[in-house]
Amino acid sequence: MAKAPSLKDVAKLAGVGLGTASRVLNNSGPVTDEKRQAVFEAMEKLNYKPNAIARSLKSKKTKTIGVMIPDISNPFYPEVIRGIEDVANKYSYSIFLLNTDRSREKEQKCLSVLQEKMVDGAILMSFSVPEEIKNHINNIPIVLISSIPKNTEFVTVRIDNEEAAYEAVNHLCKFGHKDIVMISGPLSDENAAIPRVQGYMRAMLDNGIKFSSENIVDGDFSSEWGYIAMKKILEREKIPTAVFTHSDNLAIGAIKAIMEKGLRIPEDISIVGFDGIASSEYIYPGITTIKQPRYEMGAMGMETLVKLINGVETKKLIKMDVQLVERNSCKNLLTEDK
Repeated sequence: MAKAPSLKDVAKLAGVGLGTASRVLNNSGPVTDEKRQAVFEAMEKLNYKPNAIARSLKSKKTKTIGVMIPDISNPFYPEVIRGIEDVANKYSYSIFLLNTDRSREKEQKCLSVLQEKMVDGAILMSFSVPEEIKNHINNIPIVLISSIPKNTEFVTVRIDNEEAAYEAVNHLCKFGHKDIVMISGPLSDENAAIPRVQGYMRAMLDNGIKFSSENIVDGDFSSEWGYIAMKKILEREKIPTAVFTHSDNLAIGAIKAIMEKGLRIPEDISIVGFDGIASSEYIYPGITTIKQPRYEMGAMGMETLVKLINGVETKKLIKMDVQLVERNSCKNLLTEDK
């Protein structure tokens, strides 16, 4: 049986020293991009498989990253995870994925599991406040995605949810809409739902429009809730001219309820979603939405975590830009016949 290739063989084929090849493999020191690529190509050509157990015992690192998400069924997260995974693969890290089902109790159990698994670092997308995280994870580099830390100790990658919601609602206001209902996520969610509510209210006020608490219908981010909430709204004596939803999933559910009622989008009701998931483009009509850079957020989160693991200081807040994507779900009341 042929002898398995060694790291020495990899270094020789790549034309680099053994120490350089080791630094690339363990991501433990400065190496030029050219030499790093040469080592990766040599590893692939030789089908070199490093002994993970031996490496972890020697380096006291597992080359494993914990990733905690609140809802694995939400189509927002796969693209974020893909961004994390692509960068993790570049640095030879494995991903350990945990789903919390938006449960505080399950979150705390998952945090304890990450500690037990001795992950080198963790990326968290959760409701947990920093104090709860600190109680369960000690001395592990952490990056938060789509979270608002109440403590500057944690690095976070996120959008400005309030400003993004403001842009969505302001778009409807500029189209002449005054009766705008919002279907929101859970008001216990301080990371996304609350800032989006604040953005909605600020946009209404800035456009001189009074709003009522009855026009904030809160629940969760699912299509099911969008459908249920919209059916309730359509039972009102006065039907709104526009709806802003906290997710594209909510918008999809709302569209189903609107169509079942025999109403048309955007002729009778306009709708703006949030997230920019793929289905928002292909449903009829295409949903005008706030597109989050989901893949880029995941990739940036992982790049930042690798820096923290290697002792490199980073900015505490990394803000990502959103984009208002206009499709066919909004009617301009100022230019079109009612």
